[in-house]
Amino acid sequence: MRVMAFDYGTKRIGIAVTDPLQMIANSLDTIHPLEIIDYLKKYLLTEQVERFVVGEPKQMDNTPSQSAPHVKGFVNLLKKTFPEIPIDMMDERFTSKMASAVILQSGINKKARQNKGLVDNISATILLQSWMERKAYL
Repeated sequence: MRVMAFDYGTKRIGIAVTDPLQMIANSLDTIHPLEIIDYLKKYLLTEQVERFVVGEPKQMDNTPSQSAPHVKGFVNLLKKTFPEIPIDMMDERFTSKMASAVILQSGINKKARQNKGLVDNISATILLQSWMERKAYL
């Protein structure tokens, strides 16, 4: 079964998912928050997901960031809609900066680099990869 990760934002949600053996994290999509539940319901009709991983926004001093209440609302919506799927929170500090660096190093053109959805997608993938690495050491 797969694990799915979310980089939540009020304008876009970056989504990443593992392969069924949970070896590789792959970018999946970027969805508007109002469309996420319908998107997930459709996705779950064809794929089995055993766990959600949600990026937890924190400031450098480890306190919740300004977007934390929005993420908490999203997590509550996931719990209400998909109560059978457990949710792990994962510190998302630096994922956007890391994603931007990956995009810059990839050599894609400037216009493509300005696509904020791409940053969200890659951020979710980095988040999921970090979760998988952490799980491997536990």
